[in-house]
Amino acid sequence: MSAQPTATTAPAPAPEGMVNIEIDGVALHAPKGSMIIQAADQAGIPIPRFCYHKKLPIAANCRMCMVEAEMGGKPVPKPLPACATPVADGMKVSTRSQRALRGQRNAMEFLLINHPLDCPVCDQGGECELQDLSLGYGRSVSRFAERKRVVADEDIGPLVATEMTRCIHCTRCIRATAEVAGTYELGGMYRGERLQIGTYDGKPLTTELSGNVIDVCPVGALTNKVFQFRARAWELVARESIGYHDALGSNLYLHTRRGEVMRAVPRDNEAVNECWLSDRDRYSHQGLNAADRATKPMIRDGEGAWRDCSWDDALLHAAEILKAHRGDALGVLAHPATSNEEGSLLARIAAGLDCGNLDHRLRRNDFADWPVAEPFAMPVADVESADAIVLIGCNPRTEMPLLGYRIRKAVKRGAKVFAINPVDFDLLHPLADKRIVKPSQLAAAVQGIADGSDEIADMLEASRNVVVILGDIAETHPQASRIRAAARGLASACGAKVNRIPPGANAVGLARVGVLPSARDARAMLAQPRQAYLLYGIEPSLDFADAAAARKALGAAKVVAFSHYACETSRAIADVILPIGLLPELDATLTNADGLAQTVRPGAKLPGEAKPGWRVLRALGEQLGLGGFDFIDIAGLRAGIAEHDFAAGNGMAPMPTAGEGFERIATAPIYRSDAVLRRSPALQAHPLTKAPCVVLHPDDAAAAGLAQGAIAKVSDGNGTAALPVALSAQVARGAAWIESCHEATAPLANGRLEVRRA
Repeated sequence: MSAQPTATTAPAPAPEGMVNIEIDGVALHAPKGSMIIQAADQAGIPIPRFCYHKKLPIAANCRMCMVEAEMGGKPVPKPLPACATPVADGMKVSTRSQRALRGQRNAMEFLLINHPLDCPVCDQGGECELQDLSLGYGRSVSRFAERKRVVADEDIGPLVATEMTRCIHCTRCIRATAEVAGTYELGGMYRGERLQIGTYDGKPLTTELSGNVIDVCPVGALTNKVFQFRARAWELVARESIGYHDALGSNLYLHTRRGEVMRAVPRDNEAVNECWLSDRDRYSHQGLNAADRATKPMIRDGEGAWRDCSWDDALLHAAEILKAHRGDALGVLAHPATSNEEGSLLARIAAGLDCGNLDHRLRRNDFADWPVAEPFAMPVADVESADAIVLIGCNPRTEMPLLGYRIRKAVKRGAKVFAINPVDFDLLHPLADKRIVKPSQLAAAVQGIADGSDEIADMLEASRNVVVILGDIAETHPQASRIRAAARGLASACGAKVNRIPPGANAVGLARVGVLPSARDARAMLAQPRQAYLLYGIEPSLDFADAAAARKALGAAKVVAFSHYACETSRAIADVILPIGLLPELDATLTNADGLAQTVRPGAKLPGEAKPGWRVLRALGEQLGLGGFDFIDIAGLRAGIAEHDFAAGNGMAPMPTAGEGFERIATAPIYRSDAVLRRSPALQAHPLTKAPCVVLHPDDAAAAGLAQGAIAKVSDGNGTAALPVALSAQVARGAAWIESCHEATAPLANGRLEVRRA
């Protein structure tokens, strides 16, 4: 029977900004200027690819995505790369025609010519894009009989393993280090078959986002060095989780085997981390299995020796200490990464014991305006659309690496970035203008812009969408209240929004659930020592703004320590140690910088006899006979959590007194800001991890008779440290940059210092 003719109708007009196209017989609307591969992906039509990645610039060099096209009723005479061919109105595309398939199969044959046959020993096995596509587009027998090329491997650091003989030159890694990391550390050398991907200088990758080259690599050329040879992809179970080393709360998967975290990989969330992950969120899981992890309850006996005990004995001992030191005699201090559930129970215990001394703001030095972490006024995802960005006391690369990436995207769109900092930090983007001043001059510099007496004010006034970002230096400054007031004045003058980076992964959430004082704040609790303390998730020697004052106050008191690690300082000051789980091991909720509450389930098993913190707090509450602890599961706990609304005070810190010496610039090192990071060997071997030192401007060092590498004696009047000297013209005159969270720098507070030859 002959086929009956069918009536054809003209396609419906495309909406404004769209065009009509047809892919494999499916009529679609696609945005003008988009590529064929993007339109196909939107419609769920598969097109093979290696070099194309939705978040990277188009390279069109693997030629795997060849398709056949027809435009204006006429066939295009040759196959086209779908990733680099814009859609056109009336275009018809075939991804499965004989010509398209021949182009795809030929591309695959060329890619496999030099690829080694080492799938059995390759860490990418089971999740390799080349492996998958070769099954559908490769030949069963190779026609290539010549010797395959071999490429020497390059050591690019402790995080990323290389096997560059497997490289297919897709250049995704080059584009990732250029466009995402902004460091331009990888490139192509030589030409043709001799092309090699590597660093130009033979040095390790220095970006804080280096692990993303592993994710974008479609083959086994770049793999996770920490995970190398430890497990196969099909042995792993993926558990949804989040990062807990900054307030972004990056979404990720924990890949576990028999309850042990083997690696972490990003989980897509466009509003938070897109598809990227910072290195500290990717590799910190090493710290879960540290040698000093607290695995059993411990009690100090009368002679000062530690002994393991049962949970019943430990809770009884802890309850006796707390009952004997109720009210104002007690101080309760929690780490700012503590979950909302745990924070809520700490607040209930403090209230039940009539204790108003409760706080999580361990690293703040100025409480004059009663500072409380608050959600970003401009969400993280919107920062990339800002016209102007003002950084005040802020280094996004170390404080929130993926915020730095968003700022870089804004600059690529034409935004201007201004910095008022005590150090001219190495940022990922150029600055339109900057003011490098001593810490005591930060507030005045910001106020000068707000008053219009600085030329930066004119540029901000001409911008419509402005955000002011206050970073760690501003928030932990001894005169932070003045800097915040000046920032608010600047924002009011130019119609900007203010984003204050929270000093901790869950500072916003803990403020909401009431982990804030009605009496003494964290600094006052140490300056006016209490008779007893309850510490939650804190490493006493390194987590406080003034570690020396903390050791003195805690050492003379009774201490109940809920701890992840039985470290030396915890053993030195605590009377009972209760081992609790870390976030990857818990049912927990953290609230990120945007105010988004993110809930996770346990991904890893708890070590030894350690328990979820909320369960231990519940048991302690019952032991103390307090109300509010009658729930039986996490759902019951969450149902009883109430959020609090705390209004900031109107106080103001006094201006710093004039005097001789240097002003300290105190920053938290990117890979030492919490106890878990400090116990990750790979991150401690990273080039961004620096040994403790005092960094001075060369002119200041010369005036003090100090040279590069010399040992300086640094004193704040209460504590003294001997530190090597490093010279940098990026440091403001009259200031000394000394990173915190090191044992060597712990004796020093954030203030004025004397620096002289040892």
